[in-house]
Amino acid sequence: MRPIYFDYAATTPVDKRVAEKMMNYLTLDGEFGNPASRSHMLGWMAEEAVEDARNEVADLLHADSREIVWTSGATESNNLAIKGVAENFAADDCHIITSATEHKAVLDPVKHLQTLGYSVTVVSPGADGVVSVDAIAAAMTDKTRLVSLMAVNNETGVINPIVEVGQLCQQLGVYFHVDAAQAVGKIPVDVESWQVTLLSMSAHKFYGPKGVGALYVRRRSPLQLKSQIHGGGHERGMRSGTLPTHQLVGIGEAAKLLNAGFTEEAERIGLLRDRLWQGLSALGDVTINGHPTLRTPGHLNVCFHGVDGEALMMAVRNLAISSGSACTSATVEPSFVLKAMGLSDSQAHSSLRISLGRYSTEEDIDMAISSFRDAVSGLRANPEQQQG
Repeated sequence: MRPIYFDYAATTPVDKRVAEKMMNYLTLDGEFGNPASRSHMLGWMAEEAVEDARNEVADLLHADSREIVWTSGATESNNLAIKGVAENFAADDCHIITSATEHKAVLDPVKHLQTLGYSVTVVSPGADGVVSVDAIAAAMTDKTRLVSLMAVNNETGVINPIVEVGQLCQQLGVYFHVDAAQAVGKIPVDVESWQVTLLSMSAHKFYGPKGVGALYVRRRSPLQLKSQIHGGGHERGMRSGTLPTHQLVGIGEAAKLLNAGFTEEAERIGLLRDRLWQGLSALGDVTINGHPTLRTPGHLNVCFHGVDGEALMMAVRNLAISSGSACTSATVEPSFVLKAMGLSDSQAHSSLRISLGRYSTEEDIDMAISSFRDAVSGLRANPEQQQG
């Protein structure tokens, strides 16, 4: 039997309306042309579809369409943003600030730059998972060129003070990159009020297809972003490669649908999340990891004290849930995000990420509460069944 899906933070299913529109740009009887083919109608129509999608994504972010650069997803966008800024400076003249709870798609590029001689400060969050603007300000030096901070943490759903950090960076003349992969589709994203220089996003986090994303690059910034992929000069020289029309149509349609019904969807998901938490908290000795209110409507990261998380996941096989980030779930190491927040190894191992989305229902919530109730009580009564 297919499990009930509670891992929307890892990926979302493609909305059927998105998939149907994408199908029109794949086969011989559709608009399958290369958007860079300027000599015939099929190329022109593909280019028009790509630009329509660019407009939809720009509208979602409150940006200008000329500020949207297509990529293969947030990982590529993060690499392009971080390395593309750093390469404007000599290694001994570039200090980068990021946080200990970033996604590996930010931490790994930063570590790579460290091997090349760039200076990096990794700021720790508070116990609530929030990275404070004071901590960012304290890390600033006269050589700080870039701050990279996620808007929403992928494991806890905690929301960072992006507006305040954006104001700080603007005052000091520091470039500001935001990984918004977990923010788009879950909270309002406004590149103007956030005062970001660069912002990463990925379609599969908001009911679009996997393998496509975008990087917002502010036009009114002196930044000359250094490309990381060369070969044709596509995307105004920032990202070469033949554009996947059907994928871009998908991200555009997903953005359009999200823009049309965001408020109602977020409110409904938030109510379901609260219903789930009420049921889980009734089990006793269960706590939320991260700030209790500064979080997205769909995230719950829960510590079931005295219960091994892996054993609990096995006991609720009718639910598709996660022990943390999908990119690190293959390891048995405790979550580095939770550890950075001050949780012990035991607490981190007892924690699970439960995330809701567009297709979650009240019936799903009630089934999950029932499953957790049976599993937790059973494991607590029989601790020998638990691993580790």
